[in-house]
Amino acid sequence: MNDLIIQKPLPIADGDSQAFWDGLKIGQLLLQHCADCGHVQYYQQRICRQCQSENLQHKAASGRGTVHSYSVVYRAPGPAFKQDVPYAVLLIDLEEGPRMISSLVGKDFDVLDFDVPVQLETIKITDDVYLPCFHVVNK
Repeated sequence: MNDLIIQKPLPIADGDSQAFWDGLKIGQLLLQHCADCGHVQYYQQRICRQCQSENLQHKAASGRGTVHSYSVVYRAPGPAFKQDVPYAVLLIDLEEGPRMISSLVGKDFDVLDFDVPVQLETIKITDDVYLPCFHVVNK
C-alpha cells in the first residue's frame, strides 16, 4: 500500500491578520494596541474588543511570557500530525497582557511547569508561513 502524504493545514492571512503574519516573517510578534483605550489584543481583529474603536496600531511585543497552562499531546488529532507527537501545547501569558495558545519548541517536556518563563521563536514552515512558538528560558 502506498503511503499517502497528508499536508498540515496552514494559516491563511486575511485583511485583519496580514500584518501579524508579516511580522512573524521578520521574527516579531505583533500585537494590536488600541490608541483610544490602551487595550492590547491578540488575535488581530478590525476593532478593539474593549471599546470597539477602529483606531488600532500594530506594535512589536517583547516575545516574552510565562506558561499559564500546558498539555502534552501523545495522540495526533489527525493523520497530518502523526509525525509530530508527542508535542506540547502551551497557554502563554504574554508580558503585554494577552494570552495566546502556541507550542513548545523541542520535546524537553520536563522543563515545563506553570509560570515558567518562555521566549518567542518563529518557525519557518514555508517561504510565506512562519509560526509563533516558544522555548523555555533558562533561569
